[in-house]
Order: sequence, then C-alpha cells, then structure tokens
Amino acid sequence: MRANTARFLFLGKRMKLRNVAIIAHVDHGKTTLVDRLLQQSGAFRENQRVAERAMDSNDLERERGITILAKVTSVVWNDVRINIVDTPGHADFGGEVERILNMVDGAIVLVDAAEGPLPQTKFVVSKALKVGLKPIVAINKIDRADARPEVVAGEVFDLFAALDASEEQLDFPVLYGSAKEGWMAASVDGPKTSMAPLFDLVLSHVAPPQVEEGPFRMLGTILEANPYLGRLVTGRITSGAIRPNQPAKVLDRAGALIEQGRVSKVLAFRGLERQPIDEALAGDIVSIAGLPQATVAHTICAPEVTVPLPAQPIDPPTLSMTFRINDSPLAGTEGDKVQSRVIRDRLFREAQGNVALRISDSREKDAMEVAGRGELQLGILIETMRREGFELSVSRPTVLFERDGETGALLEPIEEVVIDVDEEHSGVVVQKVSERKGEMVEMRPSGGGRVRLVFHAPTRGLIGYQGELLTDSRGTAVMNRLFHGYAQHKGDIQGRRTGVLLSTDRGEAVAYALWNLEDRGPMMIEPGWRVYQGMIVGEHTRENDLEVNVLKGKKLTNIRTHAKDEAVRLTPPLRMTLEKALAYIADDELVEVTPKSVRLRKKILDPNDRKKEERRREVAEA
Repeated sequence: MRANTARFLFLGKRMKLRNVAIIAHVDHGKTTLVDRLLQQSGAFRENQRVAERAMDSNDLERERGITILAKVTSVVWNDVRINIVDTPGHADFGGEVERILNMVDGAIVLVDAAEGPLPQTKFVVSKALKVGLKPIVAINKIDRADARPEVVAGEVFDLFAALDASEEQLDFPVLYGSAKEGWMAASVDGPKTSMAPLFDLVLSHVAPPQVEEGPFRMLGTILEANPYLGRLVTGRITSGAIRPNQPAKVLDRAGALIEQGRVSKVLAFRGLERQPIDEALAGDIVSIAGLPQATVAHTICAPEVTVPLPAQPIDPPTLSMTFRINDSPLAGTEGDKVQSRVIRDRLFREAQGNVALRISDSREKDAMEVAGRGELQLGILIETMRREGFELSVSRPTVLFERDGETGALLEPIEEVVIDVDEEHSGVVVQKVSERKGEMVEMRPSGGGRVRLVFHAPTRGLIGYQGELLTDSRGTAVMNRLFHGYAQHKGDIQGRRTGVLLSTDRGEAVAYALWNLEDRGPMMIEPGWRVYQGMIVGEHTRENDLEVNVLKGKKLTNIRTHAKDEAVRLTPPLRMTLEKALAYIADDELVEVTPKSVRLRKKILDPNDRKKEERRREVAEA
C-alpha cells in the first residue's frame, strides 16, 4: 500500500519529462536537427559510428531525403528526459501526423530560412494548433545564400494567424540557426556555439505531461510489426503505470472489448535505442508488446477500465490501385516472390503497421485493391516490395469517389496545390493546371523573380503532372500538395494524347530494328532488352496504338558494295521510373515491377483478345 501511495505522490509532482514533436516540410532539415540534438546531449559515444540522418532508418527515406514513418527518440538535458517525436512532413503520410500530436505537449516548428512555410508545414501546424500545442519556431538553414530569416518569421506569424491560433499560441518564441552547423540562437547573429538555447527553451516553454489519476490507460498512436515481439503499439501513458506480465485489455473508440491479454514487454526510448524497462509511469512514451489485436486509436488499459480515451478518426484514403500477380512471359525470371498468396500476405502485413492503407480483395482473379493517401505513399510501398524480391503488376491509380448523402451528386477529392515557379514559366503552369480542371486561388510574388501559385485541383487531374511541370519549367518549379476536401465532380479531364508502340513477338530487341522505327516515335527500350508480345516498347507519334517488330535484324547478303554500311546511331530512350510509369499508363495498361526492371504492358497481351475486348466494350457502351 505504501509503495502505491509513494508512486502516486511521485506522479502528482511535476515530472522531469517533456514530450515534444518536430514539425517541418520535406527537406527543411528536421532529421538533421534531431541528429545534432542527439550528439550534443551525449546520446552517442564519442567513438560511436552513427549514420548521417540517423532517424531516417529506412533505405528509401535516406535516398529520397524524406521521413515516411514517425519515430521517437529520447535525450537527457539537465536531468530532464526529452522525448522527441519526428513526424512525417508529407501529406500522404498525414495518417501518422494526426495521431502523434496527441502524444506530445509542445511542438518545434522548423522552417527553411529561404523557402518559408510550405503546404506540409501548414498541414501539420493546422493539426497541432487544433490540438492546442504551444509552438516554438526554429528558422533553419540561415547559412543559405538566399536566406531571409526575418521575412520568414513574419510569414510564420501570418500562417498561424490564418489558421486561427489563440493569443497564447501566437506569442511564440523564435530561434535562428543552422542544424547542419549545429547551432541555434535567439538572434540571427548568434552566438553560433551549440543547440543549448533550443534545449533550454523546450524545458521552459513546453509543459510537463498532464497526468490523470486512476488505473493504467494508454492510447495507441504508432503501430509497427516486430519479427521477434510481434505487434508493437507505441503511445503515451495517460494514467497509472505498466509492468511486463501485467494483465491488460484493449477497447476500441466506441468502448467495445477487442481483446484481453498480458503485456509481454514494455520498451522505452533511450537515445535511438529501445530498451526493455521494469515499469513505465504515466506521462512517458513507451512501446508495448503482447497484444496482437491492438491498433491505432485503441485504448490499452487495466482490466477494470470501461471507458476508452477519446481518439480521432483517421482521414479516408483518396487513391486506389490494383496489385496483381505478374503474369507476363518474363514472370519469375528476376524476382523470387511471385505467387498471389505471398503478395496478399505482404500487403496485409503492411496494413498492420500503416493505418492510412486499406487493403481489400479485388473482383479480378489473383488481385488486391490497395487504397492509400496519394501516389507517393503507394509508390513507396511498390518500391519497398520490389526491393524485397517481389514481382507484381499494378494498374493506373484511380480516384476514390463519394456520393453526397442529400443530393446523390458525385464528389471527388480536391487538393490544394502550391507551385513556386520562375515568373517566365508561370503562364504555361496556369494553362496546364487549368486544363486539368484546377482553379487558381492565389498568385503572389515569392521573392527572387519567382511566383507562388495556389490552386484547388482534383486529385485525378494531378496524377502524373509532376514530370510535366518540371519539363515546362526547365526543372525550376517546386510543387507541394495537400488534401483539401471533397467537392462536386469536375467533369472529364484529357488524358494521354498519344498511342503506344507494342512489340509483336518475344525475344531480344535489335538495334537495327529500333533505328528503323525511330520516326514512329521515341523508344522506351534499348538494344538487347528482353521483350514480349503486348509489351510497350515506345510512344507512338499519333493517337492510335501500333504493333511493331523490334526483333527484325538486317538481312545479310554476299553481294559486296563499296558503300560502307551506315553506323546505327540510336536516340537515347525515354527512361521510365516507377512514378513516371504509373502516371503514364492508360486504363487498359499495367506496370510490371520486378527487382531489376520496370516494364509497361497491355493488360491483355494477345492482339486478337484485345480487339474482342474493345468490341465488347463498345457494344456495352452503346
């Protein structure tokens, strides 16, 4: 009894603990900042080898320079433990963001000193202000040649005001610095010594965690699957304490019982490592193993608790794709995971740790419907699977429509699109987005001869626009998107205007044949590449599809001539990355993805079967 009283006395005190999230746009230096905080707080040994951007632990995160999964780390400063949560900065992974903000008591809003606040900053900040977090603004990268820190500080204030921040939230402290150089200070001029001003500000500005009386309760916030411990649910303990082997139960948002069981392990964050602990107290952020049915937005609690903690519902997915087995003639030649059962298991395993994904069985044989938040999220899932040795074929992304409950009208998802572009290219950008049914909301100069354009455009119109935008602006434009809401269907949008060149047979492409076909349109393959009937080998210059023979070699005779043979000089082919390919294909085409290649093909490979299917469709439409 005395031990219990002592524990509650301890809980009643202001705990020496702070929980804080870092909010930033993609590539504004968030993960680098966390690296510096870890180094300067002594979380790494002096001789310890640490990867740069230590918190981007996933290979794809390091390559793309973005954070996909939310991660937690912990540092100690002046005997206070600071749990730092690194949030994804991309709206496609917004499912993670909403939940994390309920786990922390403060937020560091990190903004690039040159670019200023961008849409994903706006997306996460609006969620953070709604939850009632008091922000600290850190203006990073002030060592850039085009930095404008004071102007950006004003832009951040305007953004907060536009998002209905309270008086208390608008009275935010501002720090300037460079995470790369490892310093933060209250003024632009320094002192440029260390991150100490940021640590001290977190201790003084962020409140200790609010702790409630009563038995153990915790809201599931981050979900992951561990090969040794099974499902791990991370969250902040709202009340009570938890020890390994303690009985617990799981309640859903409505209060219905999901499962009862025992907690097998309690893991706490210490630096970048997760360590098992004997007891976790209220206010701390921990991971719990041993409850296989628990997921995000569920309350994990002591057996006597009956009322769940309030939890936010998760935003619905907006894009859907069909994942099928690879049934091309080259199936199984490059990957080792090709069966529909293996693909199905992998997708359901992904859904266990990713709440923004929705997986369902498709009407097609050996296929699954995968719905997610955007092209980026689905593209990253496909890229991860191909690196694991999977072979699969995927359809063009389609938008998930809704019906208006009262009028029955068709509604489609609309995104807010912010494009920063040089003034000379702004005309073509406005024209192209308007063709895709986008409506301009705002146009204003953003400094340095650039213009910031804001549109509300339908999601289906933006599929594949990124590549076209970079071509139109000679690589200078930056586009950012965020989900705005559902609105009335905008009508038909013009798709790809050209047909494709299709291979007539199976074999290896010949340089001579490709050279002869160059006036038919640009090629997508190189000599020596393996092709098969129905595979897309190039883009036709006209609107119809054309079947071509890329296997035809030069006929050799024994008649000698004085004229030298013309050397075959080929135009470099169109390089199709996964994202480009997904945006390029039409509804009757697929992208074949293997660990070594990305190929484009028709859904129906046989030309006679394709014609029959076209006739059947024409009859059905008539």
